[in-house]
Amino acid sequence: MMNNSFGKVRVRFAPSPTGGLHLGGVRTVLYNYLFARKHSGDFILRIEDTDQTRFVEGAEQYIYDCLEWCGMIPDESPAKPGAFGPYRQSERKEMYREYAEQLIKDGHAYYAFDTTQQLEQMRLDFKTEENSSPQYDSRIRKKMKNSLTLLSSEVEKLIEEKTPYVIRIKIPENEIITFHDMIHHEVSFDSNVVDDKVLLKADGMPTYHLAVVVDDYLMKITHAFRGEEWLSSAPVHILLWKYLFGLNKMPQWAHLPLILGPNGKLSKRDGAKFGFPVYAMNWTDPRNNEFTEGFKEKGFLPEAFINLLAMLGWNSGKEQELFSMEEFINDFSIERVHKSGAKFDYEKAKWFNHEWIKNSSADYLFPLVNDLFKNKDITINDEVFLKKIIDLVKERCALIPDFYEQAVYFFQAPEKLDLDTIKPKWNEAKTNFFETFSKKMDEISWTTADIENAFKNLAAEMNIKPGELQLPMRIMLVGGKFGPAVFEIAHLIEKEETILRIKNALTLLNS
Repeated sequence: MMNNSFGKVRVRFAPSPTGGLHLGGVRTVLYNYLFARKHSGDFILRIEDTDQTRFVEGAEQYIYDCLEWCGMIPDESPAKPGAFGPYRQSERKEMYREYAEQLIKDGHAYYAFDTTQQLEQMRLDFKTEENSSPQYDSRIRKKMKNSLTLLSSEVEKLIEEKTPYVIRIKIPENEIITFHDMIHHEVSFDSNVVDDKVLLKADGMPTYHLAVVVDDYLMKITHAFRGEEWLSSAPVHILLWKYLFGLNKMPQWAHLPLILGPNGKLSKRDGAKFGFPVYAMNWTDPRNNEFTEGFKEKGFLPEAFINLLAMLGWNSGKEQELFSMEEFINDFSIERVHKSGAKFDYEKAKWFNHEWIKNSSADYLFPLVNDLFKNKDITINDEVFLKKIIDLVKERCALIPDFYEQAVYFFQAPEKLDLDTIKPKWNEAKTNFFETFSKKMDEISWTTADIENAFKNLAAEMNIKPGELQLPMRIMLVGGKFGPAVFEIAHLIEKEETILRIKNALTLLNS
């Protein structure tokens, strides 16, 4: 459902710079980005850094890096300002107060002077079996220290004396608050179960509730897509839109389903426990030096990461599973996002990556594989040769690091040989075969076909089945039971190296 009264589509991703970017956050970016591009709109990055106690150095740059890796560059951001800045909430601090004061003036908010100790005491005093966690709501606010219970002269005096206070929204009693969600359709809340959220903190900074509404209005956001965990905050935001700007100015909302792990909402603890990444890129928390692995460094291509994320909670209605970004933009519809949570399956994630690696050109994969080998202290000077190897082994690689195991033997002899696989059926006849084959190699024109023909002809002469010799040959050259056609391997590592590896294996087998 599109609301054309808004004009140009404008969507935003508004993360807090508090740590790594969870794959649920990247999916939120993706759905915003696809929707904006589908409708020729703008995608905005807004940094919600009003909670200065949770601010983490480097987290904002990390967000830019993640979005760049994923290929989703914002049209407007703190790094690329447009006409609706500033794009960091901490730089917009002064504008929020006037809206909070307006709400007080109109009777929709109030000053609250309760101390931390008084709030803790409230939770003890009003705790019951039915209500184990009392909230500052329409019943309790009448018993607290705020501008609804104090005389106006007392309020003025407290403010003059610079007594710390917050501004809370005054949630109306006995109202049903309803809105239309693009995924969940009509959603309703009973105002009696909604507490009076803080809008402006004692340090003058707004909370998320006030800031998101004011910023969405001032930045002319037309559609707001966010995680389902924010659905419970919707009644507060609806009331703020109603009181400040009018509901006809409110963006259309879509609350995206949760991404589920083995035990509920997917968390980085799940990743640590089960050995898969949950962040887009590596993140080390500077506060405690805690490291969390990312999909990029694990060996995922950005196209595969985007592909698997899009399919976590959305379907195109087609049998197709592999989509380019252009295809996603063309096919994306927010109405096809599922209501229920989507289970993250790491094996399926690797399947997506495997398919993208198989379908990628050697030119595209070359810098990734070349860097992989450099990090293993192997310098490859022949770019053409490495690209040939990439094309030869890419179907065997689910992750970029797999290229090392699947290709390293083309550049250096294997350090270990799986001789235990060979030994049970090893005999003198096989030793004689490989010794003879090594001597005859000088007579072979070194092509894949000629190597294979010479190998099989000698096997026939010596009355040994070629199949019994090919696995030992593979292990001698590669180290294990893997790799492409064994005669192609011999051709590529060349004659002299093939002879050396066979002789080395024979020495080990006969020692």
